[in-house]
Amino acid sequence: MNLRRLIAPTLIGGALLAAGALGVQQAAAHHAFAAEFDGKAPVLLRGKVTKVEWINPHAWVHIDAVTPQGVQKWMVEGGTPNTLLRGGITRDSLKAGTEIVVRGYQSKDKACTPICKANGRDVTFPDGRKLFMGSSGTGAPKDGSDPTEKR
Repeated sequence: MNLRRLIAPTLIGGALLAAGALGVQQAAAHHAFAAEFDGKAPVLLRGKVTKVEWINPHAWVHIDAVTPQGVQKWMVEGGTPNTLLRGGITRDSLKAGTEIVVRGYQSKDKACTPICKANGRDVTFPDGRKLFMGSSGTGAPKDGSDPTEKR
């Protein structure tokens, strides 16, 4: 039997299996808005940035939000790092200690265990700039935040 005849199909098959496995992993990691967040539970969070995770498929902004009950830790999901950068949100504009206001929607887990989570629609900076931080096409409510939405 000719060994060369088996090598090419085996390599191609292996490559297709690996690509398929990566594709499934990516699809499982990304979710629709309604899978995790409640479009009927808007939140307005004011506080200081404590950390920013510039990771795919969504960046996360951690803030210490000031509430009537005291300071509460929140993780706010934004769009992809690339989406945020194209919208004007950079690593320099979201440094730890920056005071921001985030408008968004709370997660379905209202117990905030182990931490409160929200999907951020827009962020307002101390200088008054308001920038879209969400991701389009994920089923989030059409609330006027997304500049690409048809009105």
